Amino acid sequence: MPTRAETNAKAAQLRAGFEAQGAQAVEPPILQPADTLLDLYGEDIRARAYVTSDALRGEQMLRPDFTVPVVQMHMAIGAEPARYTYAGEVFRRQENDPARANEYVQVGYEVFERADPAASDAEVFALIANALEPYRVRAVTGDIGVLMAVVEGLDTSDMRKKALMRHIWRPRRFRALLERFSGGVPVSPTREALLAGDVDAGAPLVGARRQHEIDHRIAALREDAKTPPISQKDVDLIEALLDISASLPDAIEQLHDLSVDLPVIIPAVAGVVARKDALKSRGVDVDKLAFEGSYGRTSMEYYDGFVFGFRSVDRPDLPPLATGGRYDALTRRLGQGREIPAVGGVMRPGVMLELESSQ
Repeated sequence: MPTRAETNAKAAQLRAGFEAQGAQAVEPPILQPADTLLDLYGEDIRARAYVTSDALRGEQMLRPDFTVPVVQMHMAIGAEPARYTYAGEVFRRQENDPARANEYVQVGYEVFERADPAASDAEVFALIANALEPYRVRAVTGDIGVLMAVVEGLDTSDMRKKALMRHIWRPRRFRALLERFSGGVPVSPTREALLAGDVDAGAPLVGARRQHEIDHRIAALREDAKTPPISQKDVDLIEALLDISASLPDAIEQLHDLSVDLPVIIPAVAGVVARKDALKSRGVDVDKLAFEGSYGRTSMEYYDGFVFGFRSVDRPDLPPLATGGRYDALTRRLGQGREIPAVGGVMRPGVMLELESSQ
């Protein structure tokens, strides 16, 4: 395992490379305000954040990543366009996997720019790919925005769309909801009796929910029961999208084929095409670049477009050497009425050094 000094030296080298590209070095505090930021990370990171509190500052957490505090900083005081880089430790509990590090160093590069989102995506990806040239890595890309466009365009209720959108980053739960909303899961006798109003329990309330919250939930379930099922055709098209796993040009052909029956994805697919062209202009061999329709659905929940990751070919047991993606919606949530297209990526110098030591 690399020493802390070795890791810090590698991190400084990577950050200096990003600074040479015009990025401003920033150092967000290790302690972040949990009450305003924790919900932005999604269920997985919320469950693994180290949270504490004091009387003056309220609930605080050790930063689980850099992107959210960098976005908050930029939306408060940043000029545009802007590029930032950083290096430092992040902290995540690993109670279910003690072999994974709960404290490690990240080095990142973030771009806030309106002019050409595809060019910004390519810039971030290419700079990280160049930094990883000494290693045998496999890069995978995807686009969460295509799946989001499909969900938004479904012929079903807003409640069902919101439920599916909320669980995009939990593939098993998403699939279960899709099956239920398409009529593939029979209603249990207990649920059927509840929806019909035939259940009247005199038991005391247990847990945090109040009676009015329970009544509201039952009313929503009854309303949902009246909603026609999502068509099997739409379910099959979603499955076909998620099953795409091919080189980027071949994946684009498959996306074009799907857009004949799913015209709602045409703008998102156009973005994938523009990104391919921008990557090619940056020297990326797009013919060998992988694209997966379901990629990125177990990463940060603030990603809403381009997603990517780099893993070692020789050491698949190691964590990714780098990951990243686009998070336009996050700038809206933290911008207090302002927003700006944004994309970034992070690298793990400790993993890079561990890979070097095993070669």
